[in-house]
Amino acid sequence: MAEGPFVRDPAFARGASRLVDLTLCEVWLQSDRRFPWLVLIPRRPGLRELEDLTDGDRAAFTAEIVRAGAAVRAMGAAMGRPVEKLNIGLLGNITPQLHAHVVGRRADDPAWPGPVWGHGEAVAYDETTEAAMRGAALGALNG
Repeated sequence: MAEGPFVRDPAFARGASRLVDLTLCEVWLQSDRRFPWLVLIPRRPGLRELEDLTDGDRAAFTAEIVRAGAAVRAMGAAMGRPVEKLNIGLLGNITPQLHAHVVGRRADDPAWPGPVWGHGEAVAYDETTEAAMRGAALGALNG
């Protein structure tokens, strides 16, 4: 793990907005109304792989991913489309900084049963829907 301050890759700000800071991670709302979707970025410098986390941070990361899953389910409910399956992804092929995608899936979503990555173009939230998604996610993360 690298020494120095945590620096977030600027790529995360494209198509997403910062939602909240948990104990370890920044949580970002992916602006794609096709899927309820959060991204967690551990605030530690130089992380690229899960193995780069300390044992304690790895446990915290896992716990925060579980919390994010509850938030994604709350987002799906707020959209009137209950989440049937959570997809958790730690890809990092394009943005190598360690991060986790937590995506709510349904059998009727546009990418089902395949992965969401690279499937069509994101459909941004309008202001009202984004506010509802932020509220639902924050309610679950803080509850």
